[in-house]
Amino acid sequence: MTPGRPVPPPLATPILPDAGTGTLAAAYGAVSPDSGLVPLTVARRAPKPDDVVIAIEFCGLCHSDVHAARGEWGGQAYPLVPGHEIVGTVTRVGSAVTGFAVGERVGVGCIVDSCRECESCLDGLEQYCEEGMTGTYGAIDRRNGDTLTQGGYASSIVVDHRYVVRVPASLDPAAVAPLLCAGITTFSPLRHFDVEEGDVVGVVGLGGLGHMAVKLAKAMGARVVVFTTSESKVPAALELGADEVVLSRDEDAMAAANRTIDVIIDTVAAPHDLNPLFRTLRVDGALFQLGLPSEAMPPVNPSALIRRRIAYAGSLIGGIAETQEMLDFCAEHGVVADIEMVDAGHLNEAYDRMVAGDVKYRFVLDTSTLQAPAKEADA
Repeated sequence: MTPGRPVPPPLATPILPDAGTGTLAAAYGAVSPDSGLVPLTVARRAPKPDDVVIAIEFCGLCHSDVHAARGEWGGQAYPLVPGHEIVGTVTRVGSAVTGFAVGERVGVGCIVDSCRECESCLDGLEQYCEEGMTGTYGAIDRRNGDTLTQGGYASSIVVDHRYVVRVPASLDPAAVAPLLCAGITTFSPLRHFDVEEGDVVGVVGLGGLGHMAVKLAKAMGARVVVFTTSESKVPAALELGADEVVLSRDEDAMAAANRTIDVIIDTVAAPHDLNPLFRTLRVDGALFQLGLPSEAMPPVNPSALIRRRIAYAGSLIGGIAETQEMLDFCAEHGVVADIEMVDAGHLNEAYDRMVAGDVKYRFVLDTSTLQAPAKEADA
């Protein structure tokens, strides 16, 4: 994917029979853990006064989509339409909506609702809602009849305006889609640690999250060091803008990195030993864990933390205001994801390739390749 790719025309307006009824949207989703992704038709709710109706143009593919669709996290209800990296065009706004207009390009990330009343929500940290945020797909929508939310592998979606963000016109909308998950997930801890010019940021792993961490840290003025177990990723890391690449299996290279890093963004979702990484941190450094391994991690040695007042922290996506801040920052610095476009008929192949690590660095679904919706909804 190269910046400046011609932008395809927007999708046609979704099927909206009248103001009092909902939408039938074409979609792809899973009907069981082993069904793969198949064509579906989704019933979208009738828009309420606070809602925005969006014709989806692009939706990023996240590894969490694979886990959910294949039932790997357990307890998944079906049918399920994944997708929480949504970019599209507003086709209707509710009577109480003043911040968005028809024809405006917008985005929807991982959150479509929260309690709006707890301390976290009032602080703009909806991702940490004390009642539990409502995810864009596979979640119980408590404000809308306890229906199951269905995501962005679809032609349209209806979302409360509080959970919609503006997509800057200067950015390629397809390459913006992954920013709504991978982008904000890496931006948030960098902002929380107040990364600025002169800081040194370590990035562990060079996948969808890692490549965004490199780009964002560089845009903040940091010196970026990528830690990888794979020598084959060295040229790619440097091409993305990394200043240095350390092969983490090389004991001499790791020893040379001792006390050189201010903050580490760890994006690896497989079990790995953190203790060698802690030794690369300076006093008051921090390691943010973003990858979520499915198996237990090797134990952390508390002395590694105590001796340098090191913080070991986690971070979960970002709030709505911070997501808008991230998009505006990306527009200012020309940052987008490196993507590979995929049509609906190749979604299952893209899933297999994601599992194999065969993508640089994010797949994005072109929703213009979806079939027309059926006359009745599957989900």
